[in-house]
Parts: sequence; C-alpha cells; structure tokens
Amino acid sequence: MSNGTKAAAELRRDNKGGQSLFRKMFDSDMSVGWLFSLPFLILWAWWFFYPFLQSFIRSFQDANFAALDEAKFIGFQNYVRILQDPEFYRAVLHSLEIVLIAVPVQTLIGLLMAILVNQKIKGKGIFRTVFFIPYITSQIAITTVFMMLFKQGTFVTEFFGLFGFGNVTWFADTNYALMFVAILFIFQQCGFTMIVYLSGLQEVPKDLYEAGQIDGASKWAQFRYITVPFLKPITFFIVSVATILGFQIFDQIAAISRYGALGSPAGATNTVVTYFYQHGIRYMNIGYGSAAVVLFFLIIMIITYLQKKLLDEKG
Repeated sequence: MSNGTKAAAELRRDNKGGQSLFRKMFDSDMSVGWLFSLPFLILWAWWFFYPFLQSFIRSFQDANFAALDEAKFIGFQNYVRILQDPEFYRAVLHSLEIVLIAVPVQTLIGLLMAILVNQKIKGKGIFRTVFFIPYITSQIAITTVFMMLFKQGTFVTEFFGLFGFGNVTWFADTNYALMFVAILFIFQQCGFTMIVYLSGLQEVPKDLYEAGQIDGASKWAQFRYITVPFLKPITFFIVSVATILGFQIFDQIAAISRYGALGSPAGATNTVVTYFYQHGIRYMNIGYGSAAVVLFFLIIMIITYLQKKLLDEKG
C-alpha cells in the first residue's frame, strides 16, 4: 500500500471516529438536556448573575448613583452600617411576617382549590379560569380595588369585625396595613399555586388510590399517605417560589403609599425591597443599597435551605 493510500485510510478512520464521537455526544440525554438549557443559562447569566456580581462589587464601595466613576473602595463599612441600622431589622421583620403569614395560607388554599377543580364536576374549566385570573391581573389594579373594599364601614371590614378585627381603613392603619399586604399576596398567588398542584394531582397514579380503597383507607387517609407524599417536591417548589416572591413584594406597597412616603402608614409596610429602593435608588447611595441586596439574597438562601431541610425531615 502506498503512502498516499495509507494516509487516506487513516483520514477516513479519523473522520469516522470524530463522527462517532459527535454522534455519541449528542445521543446522550445529558447532552441534549444541556443543549436545551443553554439559552436559559445564557439569559440567567446576563440578567441575574452579572447584575448580582456588579451589586456584590458595589457593596464594598462608597458609590453614588449619579457619579459611579468616583466610587471608592471602603471595605465592609456598608455592611456594618446596615447591621447597625434598626430600620433594616424592622424591614426584615416585616418581610418575614408577610412570608410567615401568606405562604402557608396561600399554599393550603391553592391545594384545596386544585383538589376542587380536579373533581368530576360540571364547569370545572370555568372555575380554573376564574381562580387563575387574579394571578395574571395587574397588581396595582387589584390593590386599588382592595383599597376600596377595606375602607372603614364597608361590608368587608364589618365582616372581619365579627372575628375581632377593627372596623378601620386597613391600609391606613399601622396595625393592619401589613396584614392587608399579606391578603393581597395570598389573593394573587393562589391561582398559580392551584395550577402547579393541579398538574401534580393529575400525575398521581390512580392505582395507589384503588389499592388504598381495597385496604379500607378513608379519603383522609388516602390524602395523607398518598397525595401529600407524592406532592412533596411540588410543595417545596411552591413554598420556595412563594417565599421569594413574598420577600420581593413592592408594587402593592407602592400603590398603598402613592399619596405618602414609601412604606406608609408610618413605615408599617417597609420591607427589605423598599429599604433597598429608598437607599439605593431614591437616595442614590448605590453602594449601601447593593449591600442590602446581598444581605437580602443571603436571607432568602438561608430560608430556602431551612425549608428544604424541614420538608426532608417530615418526609
């Protein structure tokens, strides 16, 4: 065999090996998964990771929003100032109160709604649509309507008065304003929770319920020992998303405070997000505001981790 023939044979063999490697690479599920995830990862890096990295760097600087070129490194001074500010702890407490009140309630209501519309009843498609509409409706619009409903002397405040609540204008009262924000959040998020739970309920194998019925299990026992464990990953997803959204509430508070200072009345609705907005945007101290964002991120990460540990222990 001539040298030219040998070279051509080796080239064909190398090409076959390369094609085989390429085909093997893209035949695997992992490679296809990464390929489909790539657009999301690019957008995530551009819209989240890069801005967060910038905020992290700014948090160590004395930086004014109007003169970023004059920013100077000051180490941990921004963090020290925040951790010595009582207003920051008050904002964190308000955010935690909203999350602790709203997340469990909207999770439970969303699950009950999902169970309801998963039954064989007439018009369940209409119920699904009606329940989901608040989630896709403007937050400002819903807040405006609720502000009219929760004024002193309306049938809503009189109804809650039967349970010991004051017949007052809720969003203007320091004792009820934060609860008013939590109610808004619950009302808007239940539709999303219902849809996610509904998808999970439809995936529960019917054989499990049939086996439970044969063993004499009641409806409650089937729900407790079949439905709840099967929905555990979905519950973790819902609780995690709702927690993050609960900490990020802003539009509702801005609507309530449109005729006064942000966080009205008297700072009763100040949260971590409004704290960042006040210092980072309104006062243009972007370095101090960025430090608040980093601490905000750490708080959410810690709470999400604790939620996962709690669900794992219960499972």
